[in-house]
Amino acid sequence: MHRNDRTTDRRTRALGGAALLAITATGCVAMPSGGAAHRLEVPQGAADGVQVHVYPVAPHKGESPGDLLAGFLDSSNADQANYDTAKQYLTADAAKRWRPDAQVVVLAEPPRLGRPVPGPDETSVPINVTGTQVAQLDVRHTYQARSSEYRETFTFVKVAEGPDAGQWRINELPDGLIVDLTNFKNTYKPVHRYFFAVTDPSERVQANPVLVPDPIYLRRRIDPLTEAVRATVEGPSLWLAPVVTSPIEGVKVLSATAGDNRVASVKVDGVELGKNPAGCQQLAQQFFQTLADQQGKLSRLELSSPKGGCAISSADAAVVAPGALAGGESGMQAYIQLADGRLTRYGRPGGDPGPGAAAEPVPVAGVLGQPAQGGQPRPGELAVRRDGNAVAVIDKDGRNLYRAGLTASDKYSEPLVSSHAPQGLASPSWDGRGDLWLVDRDPAAPRVLMVREPTVVPVTVEGLDKRSVQALRISSDGARIALLLRGPDGKTKLSLGLVTHGGTAAAPTARITGLREPAPQLAEVAAVSWSDTDQLVVLGKETDRLQQLHFLGTDGSQSTESPLQGGESMTALSATEARVQADQVGPAVLAASGNGVYRLKDNQWHAVTSKATPAAFIYPG
Repeated sequence: MHRNDRTTDRRTRALGGAALLAITATGCVAMPSGGAAHRLEVPQGAADGVQVHVYPVAPHKGESPGDLLAGFLDSSNADQANYDTAKQYLTADAAKRWRPDAQVVVLAEPPRLGRPVPGPDETSVPINVTGTQVAQLDVRHTYQARSSEYRETFTFVKVAEGPDAGQWRINELPDGLIVDLTNFKNTYKPVHRYFFAVTDPSERVQANPVLVPDPIYLRRRIDPLTEAVRATVEGPSLWLAPVVTSPIEGVKVLSATAGDNRVASVKVDGVELGKNPAGCQQLAQQFFQTLADQQGKLSRLELSSPKGGCAISSADAAVVAPGALAGGESGMQAYIQLADGRLTRYGRPGGDPGPGAAAEPVPVAGVLGQPAQGGQPRPGELAVRRDGNAVAVIDKDGRNLYRAGLTASDKYSEPLVSSHAPQGLASPSWDGRGDLWLVDRDPAAPRVLMVREPTVVPVTVEGLDKRSVQALRISSDGARIALLLRGPDGKTKLSLGLVTHGGTAAAPTARITGLREPAPQLAEVAAVSWSDTDQLVVLGKETDRLQQLHFLGTDGSQSTESPLQGGESMTALSATEARVQADQVGPAVLAASGNGVYRLKDNQWHAVTSKATPAAFIYPG
């Protein structure tokens, strides 16, 4: 059978007589600007509702090594849980050694295969597989961006005995799977598993635990609910592991289902849940969030084992849900700083002025809602605490940091931090536990600081490698932090780090570790903000391209939920992790351009119109 005939045979079996549906979804929204609008399209993966299963095809008698290799690559990426058909292309020894779940190599295009013609007396043939690698899934299903040339060798031998005697089979091959980008999007589904942020030993009052999302990719049509729960009990990604924890080890997942009644059921073995009710509840909270991400709204989850179990409601899950520390409705309140320095609230939560006409900004209570008086600091950069009750204020010259409340009687505090350099202090950012983070860009003594009043904690940043921190944004859970790092070449790029705490309540310590670049394709980054608990909105540009607004997962994969926005005229942005509106579509983002301030709501830009002149805008955090 020729290769083309074999391809037709495989596709016919996959479709089972049904029509092949090719789905392309695109989205674009152009920010109003002085120049021409740019259309930016994002290809989407196959829709979850389209059930087109790909069935593997076993090797045919007498096939050449080249055709067998193509058939093996197709079969290894088919919808078969245990890869039994793909293993038929291997020798018995190779089938025992091969670890298909070790990794997934993602290539930009279909892999290029060598086509050797073995001589009649040859019993061993090597074939090279090459391509341009763009990403990889590791053994824990974690996505990692890559940009390198891929080259591996598959060695075929002619089997001497047994049922495959006289046939070519693969005897040496790399562990894992190889897939091109198009098939990756159609075959794999982005999901999240959740783990509890580790306890901060230096916290004065221990707060409720909160779940941290860990994005992964799983095969779409291989029991995705059960596989997602199994991935959870396998443990977190290698990168996230130092700052999260799970309550129970040794769990074996038997099944996970969710019915039309919005009740999920998870059955496990290997543990006695009845002897650990608190651990059972926490495990159920992890599973609830993981399944709710895929299934939509859940009202209840029932977790059972042969020896005990427990159940939680959606209200129980909400207490520790990711984003529980993002501030709720107060975290959605938009603020605008006017040109005269006054801080104002804008519209309803999310920055929505309400039905009909645009709303005028309303000055906040207290000293920040009034023009600066003689002897008072002139406000520069501001950060509103996530609960909406306090504001960090860096004065106009960047030398001093103050705190001010938002009630009528509130005044400025004494300086909490001072810098020796003009415009040294910058980028204040609050986590959800009330700690304030900022940068001192003093060239003589650059540093990152955490303020837990009255203590100012110098933060060690590991792995800077001659780079300096120019700005930062801390996540609401406090476990992850986005950094803008300027290198010796003068370019500023995005890094994502982990935050670990130590010390005591009287002498806390903090450290940023595990720096990695979630967006290596961006040659220059101007601004970053958290737009969800697992997503960053980044204002940056690729080499030789215009500046754009990118929505990126914390694993570096491009978000497929929100389109890229035209951002060539933007100068700054602010976003929020908080979600309080059930009908909200996409992240809430405020952006400044040369033509004014705009808010992104339901994937559309809306001008923030006001008689007053806005100077800056912020969401809490």
